[in-house]
Amino acid sequence: MTKRGKAYDDSVKMFDAEQLHPPAQAFELVKASGKKKFDETVDVAFRLGVDPRKADQMIRGTVSLPHGTGKSARVAVFAAGDAAREAEAAGADVVGTDDLIKRIEGGWMDFDVAIATPDLMAQVGKLGRALGPRGLMPNPKTGTVTNDVGKTVAEFKAGKVEYRTDRYGNVHVPVGKASFEAKALLENYHAVLDEILRAKPAASKGKFVRTAVAATTMGPGIKIDPAFAKLEDSLKGVAAA
Repeated sequence: MTKRGKAYDDSVKMFDAEQLHPPAQAFELVKASGKKKFDETVDVAFRLGVDPRKADQMIRGTVSLPHGTGKSARVAVFAAGDAAREAEAAGADVVGTDDLIKRIEGGWMDFDVAIATPDLMAQVGKLGRALGPRGLMPNPKTGTVTNDVGKTVAEFKAGKVEYRTDRYGNVHVPVGKASFEAKALLENYHAVLDEILRAKPAASKGKFVRTAVAATTMGPGIKIDPAFAKLEDSLKGVAAA
């Protein structure tokens, strides 16, 4: 059993771990529960009403956070010629073709997002075993296979994040840093929630967003009431009927 530190134990005493909190209150508690020794990432885990065994009930996509993530994503781009120059101008951290593929085959993985032009996907496909398990394989569904590499690099640098269901039907998404104002975390959370609701599979029946839990990197999970489906509801403190 993992031993928790005193700071964790103290933060747990601040709230009822089983209570559902309105989103605005939840993010105030998240900020208060941070360890403060470093600027922790704030993540939200959604449990969705999907059957993870069925491909048509899995969702994957990207969403731009209005306040970013609090860090600049490290972006690798598979592109050549004008597209490569466009990616570099947009701030890509590394750009290449065969040289980049060999580097990754050798074990280098110092990036958060991989983008590729369609003409290079046949070659990039060789990296499936390396990139796939880490969720880094360029994919048309997330807009990371594109000819518009400059725009895509800029979007990920500015705070676009990817979301995808895992094998248990959960989605984990970063919504900022503990240093963010609670309202900024709230607005980022609702941007993610709006996108997840929009992506609801037709085959999913019953309640779609079953639970939502927010936590800092080292802090306890705080349950968010999913009845607050819209930002305006959260700002008013009134759940949708």
